[in-house]
Amino acid sequence: MTEYGRGPGTEPWHPEDPLYGDAVWGAQQAHAGQQYPYGGRPQHPQHPQYDGWSQDQQPHYGGQQYPQYDGQGQHFDPQQQQHPHPQQHQGGWDATGTHGHVPYAADPGDPYGQHPAAYGAEQPDLYGTEDAYPPPQPPGHRDPEPGWDPQGDDEPPLPPEDDDVPAEPAERRGKGRKPVKNKKGRTGCALMVVVLVFGGGLGGVAYFGYQFYKNRFAPAPDYAGSGNGEAVTVEIPKGAVGADIGRKLKEAGVVESVDAFVSAQLANPKGKSLQDGVYTLQKHMSAASAVELMLSPKSRNNLIIAEGTRNAAVYALIDKRLKLANGTTQKVAAKEYKSLGLPAWALNHPGVKDPLEGFLFPSSYPVGKDQKPKDVLKAMVGRANDKYTALGLDKKASDVGLESPWQLLTAASLVQAEGKTHDDFRKMAEVIYNRLKPDNTETNQLLQFDSTYNYLKGASNIHISEKEINADRNPYNTYTNKGLPPGPIGNPGDEALNAALSPTHEGWMYFVATDGMNKTEFAKTYAEFEALKDKFNAN
Repeated sequence: MTEYGRGPGTEPWHPEDPLYGDAVWGAQQAHAGQQYPYGGRPQHPQHPQYDGWSQDQQPHYGGQQYPQYDGQGQHFDPQQQQHPHPQQHQGGWDATGTHGHVPYAADPGDPYGQHPAAYGAEQPDLYGTEDAYPPPQPPGHRDPEPGWDPQGDDEPPLPPEDDDVPAEPAERRGKGRKPVKNKKGRTGCALMVVVLVFGGGLGGVAYFGYQFYKNRFAPAPDYAGSGNGEAVTVEIPKGAVGADIGRKLKEAGVVESVDAFVSAQLANPKGKSLQDGVYTLQKHMSAASAVELMLSPKSRNNLIIAEGTRNAAVYALIDKRLKLANGTTQKVAAKEYKSLGLPAWALNHPGVKDPLEGFLFPSSYPVGKDQKPKDVLKAMVGRANDKYTALGLDKKASDVGLESPWQLLTAASLVQAEGKTHDDFRKMAEVIYNRLKPDNTETNQLLQFDSTYNYLKGASNIHISEKEINADRNPYNTYTNKGLPPGPIGNPGDEALNAALSPTHEGWMYFVATDGMNKTEFAKTYAEFEALKDKFNAN
């Protein structure tokens, strides 16, 4: 035959043909459901034919038949089936006219039943012998064991170990099988876990929801009233702002929360003017009352250094604040000045009365009772360094005709000491620079400032006789020594420093405090100066 179901000279098959009807369809279904290990169409080995039958074929008559079972494992007799043709078989006919191979259905309870045994291995006979254990059973059948309640949840007891009973094959028993735990206990534990997890989740959501609401909408915790009467000293460091101040107050027990203080500070029109320093407050104050008290001078406990204050006066203030004997801080300064942070350009100047003069910068400093003099001095020198670096003293001296930042700082201290009002500062700086010029023929590079001589004497006396001044040759006496004094004569503030960096250029050479106190007038020539002296003498 050259084609499937057709040969030369044959007619097309008819559905009612007994050789083709259900038999061929059944064979096709059997082959369609069969698994072949190498894919493709099944390969049938060629066997020798004997009397029209192959060695593998089994007739329905004239020989012994083996028990057969259908796809559900039920025994059936093929002779009891009604076939339209005496030679039609359950397996159907294949395309070559040979009988189709129909394998036995796999046992549903045997997970290894569909896999053939290895060559030479012994295949367990579960259905061919009477001694097989367990005996063949319909699919899904389960024999009850003695003492086992099929309505309960426990596993059935294992069969008794009897030497007469054949051991169940490993394929049947299952290797490494673990006993099943009690389902009721497992279900109860699982339910409890679900309840705990679900309940804990709801509790966590509720807690975090409350925290979110409290942080977002509820007012910050705050004390009521102006304190409990217990005084406490709080030091606010330099550069501290709202939240930083609030944390310091909370740590000291003054306010109940940082947020309450920040809110009170923002609500107060003057709240942003709070500065660093030492404050005397009370514990358990409302945030608003704490802000109000900190804005009042009564709470300030800072050490305030005024512009132009000389170092001798600063030392006395520190001693008083720390409750030390007079002269204690001055001795520390003389001994420790090199370890306080002075820049290199401020060291090793001959004839200097006090190496720290000009570096105890005028400002407000928090000085607590537990501090040491050296700590206070170091903070002041640090503040001065920050200021001088920001102004660029080490780079701008040559812009005004000076040789070093040390000279620029000294000139600024003279501006601070001689100027009576802030409007005088820039003119005073020009007078200094004009008198220092080599071509100055008016004063021949003599500054002739009373302030330098007073610094030398530790006094503030403007009534100095000409004889006294001319008799003293100390370097700080600018009547008898040309140029600047050896170093600063006080601690200049911001405005004096800026004036020294930016003097006027109007030709000022002289000045006189005509009222003897606060009014300074300037002159460009000696004749104008004489007129100002007469005015001073008249007053």
